[in-house]
Amino acid sequence: MRINSPKLNIMYKACMKASKSLIRDFGEIENLQVSSKGPGDFVSSADKRTEKIIIDELLKAYPDYGVLSEETGKINEKNENNRWIVDPIDGTSNFLNGIPQFAISIGYEEDKEIKTGIIYDPIKNELFFAETGSGAFLNNSRIRVSKKKNLKQSLIGTGGPKSNSKLKDEIYLEFLKVSKSIDIPLRKFGSASLDLASVACGRFDGFWQRELSYWDIAAGIILVKEAGGFTDFLDNDVNETKKRNLVASNSLIHKELLDLIKKKNIEKN
Repeated sequence: MRINSPKLNIMYKACMKASKSLIRDFGEIENLQVSSKGPGDFVSSADKRTEKIIIDELLKAYPDYGVLSEETGKINEKNENNRWIVDPIDGTSNFLNGIPQFAISIGYEEDKEIKTGIIYDPIKNELFFAETGSGAFLNNSRIRVSKKKNLKQSLIGTGGPKSNSKLKDEIYLEFLKVSKSIDIPLRKFGSASLDLASVACGRFDGFWQRELSYWDIAAGIILVKEAGGFTDFLDNDVNETKKRNLVASNSLIHKELLDLIKKKNIEKN
């Protein structure tokens, strides 16, 4: 595996160590203890166990660094210049239903900018990683975004709203608007980190989704950028404490996709 920098190396080790128990848990889904964390949002014992392994490994190497993670929240809050952004299982609902479409996602943020990211799909054994200025990779191979120039013929991924979303109707209208503007049906796989990885390696030509958490997309942002793609936040949403509204694509269809999504919904029926 082409892992060079110290930070990338410790992120890789954390992923590999955490994935062992995650794969075991995935094979015993029916025995997992699941508790409700809110409407349409579940947390399992596997989430907590996986996150603890990852954070322990990261902080063992860099004990003073901050952490922002899905289950634990914030650690070492005073360190705002160096922190890890962790999602132990991105695609929890898929995981809990035995669907092999989920990933471990870890980003490293320095001075408010994501510098390094890893997304690991333990079932397919696909490791996506990128570091500022070094390119993006899938396992040992360099990856690039697609060269698709025509949005109408592009393959676009997205994700739907949660049941308690206040923007549910608007998001459904947006889905309909984009769907009518392209020839290929939209894809909705339930893991934003893997969707962004798919943009980075050219499987998707673009992706957008509203109301994402920072840990869903931190690693994916650097992957897409280092693979030659573009990312933008909708509605000037740049505060990590809020839900994020993200658009990502290759450079060739980005403006067209962004303009289409930003266009006001006028269809109400």
